[in-house]
Amino acid sequence: MKKFFAIFLAISLIFAMAMTASAAKKIQISVPDSSTSYICVAAEEFARRAHEYSGGSLEFEVVPDGVLYEGDTAYGIQQLSNGSIPFMIFSTAVYTNFMPAFNVISVPYMFDDQEQLLKYLDSDIGKELFNRVNFMGITVIGKWTRSFREITNSKRPIKTPADLQGVVLRVPNNSLYVEFFTACGAVTNPMDFSQVYESLEKEYIDGQENPIDIPYSSKFYNVQKYISFTNHMADVWVVGINTKFLKKLTAKERQAIERAGEEVQDWNVEMMAEKDKLALKTLLDNGMEANEISKEARQEFIKISKSCYENFKQLIRDDELLEKTAEFTGRNIN
Repeated sequence: MKKFFAIFLAISLIFAMAMTASAAKKIQISVPDSSTSYICVAAEEFARRAHEYSGGSLEFEVVPDGVLYEGDTAYGIQQLSNGSIPFMIFSTAVYTNFMPAFNVISVPYMFDDQEQLLKYLDSDIGKELFNRVNFMGITVIGKWTRSFREITNSKRPIKTPADLQGVVLRVPNNSLYVEFFTACGAVTNPMDFSQVYESLEKEYIDGQENPIDIPYSSKFYNVQKYISFTNHMADVWVVGINTKFLKKLTAKERQAIERAGEEVQDWNVEMMAEKDKLALKTLLDNGMEANEISKEARQEFIKISKSCYENFKQLIRDDELLEKTAEFTGRNIN
């Protein structure tokens, strides 16, 4: 009898576990970069925490390389907006085609460092800015910073703006990037990221610019020779979830997602700092050459950025936001 009762309990437990697993809500998280990229690592950390905080009722699958939207970022945002994809992580640079105000994040040399950028994101200015996507049916549950952007290319080290003269440089489909790098003398070629490696390999373009994890995770060291630490732009990941989908979750599940999104914001900064060291070592070990830019050269880049401010204003379409941001970061935009 005891043996029968033990077997019955074991079967009941297995059945209960199976029912719990089948009842779990499975959510795909779409990210644009490879499975080894920082954003994929951060998304996995988010998934682990949100699963734990939900008591196991939420399960996540991180889908890399823009597979769910076939590499078309504009289409991806539309799918997030209408709920076809419930959860997506994109940079602010991608959102600017729908939300021009996000361009303020990408104004070259607007932010000093990660610490200042994080303070801005947590300020009333930053919170109001990221809430602007709400009208699209998207709720932001995380604002995760990226390492500042650097330039890689196959022609020469970029030590001053003059070194960009004639360099064919891939930039995101964002007019602010085109404006700045054209002013620096580069020949800009906007394209979706999914096309970049092949374009570098076939020498349709000479270089690209991104945080260091991108040439690392995408193995650009096979097709690029130089990385120059220009630190020219800040960038932020918009961790967005479809609002209608979010509202269908239980209060506990919503709290789990919001808590994980907020926690990973700080966790992500520490993770990036460690992985940037590994990324640089990997690039150098695979034959790339790295260079810093001098303080004098940095001022040359800043001067060019300032010369573009009137055009930047037209792209941001919110003079008050630009002025508040510049005041927050101690910049003179006049």
